[in-house]
This record gives sequence, C-alpha cells and structure tokens, in this order.
Amino acid sequence: MPAPRGPGCCRRPKLPAGRGEGLKMESLDKTINSYLNIWLGPRDPRVKGWFLLDNYAPTFIFSVLYLVIVWLGPKYMQNKQPFSCRGILVVYNLGLTLLSLYMFYELVTGVWEGGYNFFCQDTHSGGEADMKIIRVLWWYYFSKLIEFMDTFFFILRKNNHQITFLHVYHHATMLNIWWFVMNWVPCGHSYFGATLNSFIHVLMYSYYGLSTIPAMRPYLWWKKYITQGQLTQFVLTIFQTSCGVVWPCPFPLGWLYFQISYMISLIILFTNFYIQTYNKKASSRRKEYQNGSTAMVNGYTNSFSSLENNVKQRKQRKD
Repeated sequence: MPAPRGPGCCRRPKLPAGRGEGLKMESLDKTINSYLNIWLGPRDPRVKGWFLLDNYAPTFIFSVLYLVIVWLGPKYMQNKQPFSCRGILVVYNLGLTLLSLYMFYELVTGVWEGGYNFFCQDTHSGGEADMKIIRVLWWYYFSKLIEFMDTFFFILRKNNHQITFLHVYHHATMLNIWWFVMNWVPCGHSYFGATLNSFIHVLMYSYYGLSTIPAMRPYLWWKKYITQGQLTQFVLTIFQTSCGVVWPCPFPLGWLYFQISYMISLIILFTNFYIQTYNKKASSRRKEYQNGSTAMVNGYTNSFSSLENNVKQRKQRKD
C-alpha cells in the first residue's frame, strides 16, 4: 500500500530569488529569440556566443535606460551647477577618434583583401576577409553603446539645446539596428555605411575633443563640413544600397529596403538641422551687417559696450 502523501509533498522546492529571476530572464530571451527567428530566419552562426549578441534583451534595456536618462537627466540637473567635464571629454573624444580611425582602416583593408564588390556583395563569398569585417563591425555596434555618453555629457554640462529629436533618434536607433545587422547580415553589403560613418566620426570626434581646449577653438574650421559630410554619407549609402536592389544580388533584399528607408529619414532630419543651424546664422549675420551703419555713427559707445559684453561673457564662461 503506497505511503500517504503529506500536504506539501508535491510542491516544487523554492528557488533562491536570484536564481528565479535568472530563469525568468532566460525564458524571456528564448521567447524573443524564437519570434525573431520566425520573422527574420536563421541567424548567422559566425557570431554565436559573441558579447551582447546572443540575446536582444540587453540591447533593448540599454536603449530604454538611455531614453529614461534623456527624460529625467535634465530635470535632475535643473537646479544644479553644470559640470565642466573638460578633462574627461578630451580623453573620451580622443578615444572615440582613435576607435573610429581603427575601424575605418580595418574595414578598408578588409574590403580590399576580400575583393568586395561595390555593387553587390553577399555575406559568405569573402573568405577570411568576411571574418575580419565581422570582427570590426562588432566594434562598430559596440561603439554605438559608448556613444550614449555624448548625450550624458550634454546633460551634465546643461547643454540641453543640443539634445534634439535628431540626436536622440539617431543614438537610440543605431544600437538596435546594428544588433540586428550583426546577427543576420554581419558582413557583405553591410560594410559600406559603417566605413563612411567611421571616417566621418574621425572628423567629428577630433573636432569635439579639440573644441574642449579653449586655445584651439579659433582654429577649428571644419564643424560646418561635418554635417555636409554626414549628408553626403547618407546619399552615397542610398546609392550603394540601391545597387544591391537593382543588380541581381544574393544579399537579403529586406535589409536593403530597410537601410534605404532609414537613410532617407536621416537625410530629412539632418537637412532640417543644417538649415536651422547654418542658414539662420547666415541671415542673422546679414542683419548685423545691415545695422552696421548705425553702429558706426555711435562708434566709440557701441564698440566699447560690445567689447564690455564680450569681456563679461568670457568672465562668466566656466567651460
């Protein structure tokens, strides 16, 4: 005769709190991964096990935390003095300049070694060069996480006018897009936009780094051309991506259509930024020039007050 069962004999043993949370996260990751595999097909096995690539949850969580900080950060800093951050900004921008230069060099040499075709390049015909491209593009993906610091420095320095929709949209989307790229199309036709962007970032982060040194500011002439270079990059990327659509190409078409759509959205936003930033400045300078005759009539008074204002501004500046 079987022994009678007590009231708690069939209960599962309780897991420690951390272990239980870990199992829930694993279950969530498996669910997300199964849906992604159904929608997008099998992943590229060459990146299996790579840091941050196996599961989408960490990338998504980082992006959500970024948006929360963008929302709450300025509120937290509202009644606080801005931080200078000059020393760390020099190191940060120098680091990203060197990383961008490394990625640009490695991508160019990898494309050359693999004999990549500008018009159409699939993800498995470059041999060992494909693996070189994949390794560099992982760093490109990871650099998008590092670049969240751009916004955090704006918040700490209370440069909230620089936290525009364009800025947040670009930073928040790029990390997520490149997680998907690295899992499904980590080489081949994907190389082109990253190569151009790495070159632009060499110019951009070198400018930002040098601009934190007051003595260097009068010699930094290329800020305007950075935005022009970014717009040129987007147009060239659309052209190169469209070649993969027009020519018979084994690279997945869905990715090409998505890239074209994303580049168009960036062209619209960056063009608007360029017009708002540089055309307005040009028109305000023209107005100042037109009012110059009035200033000349009261030459000494106006020039002295202008000089006095400049001196005051310099004294107030703690950057």
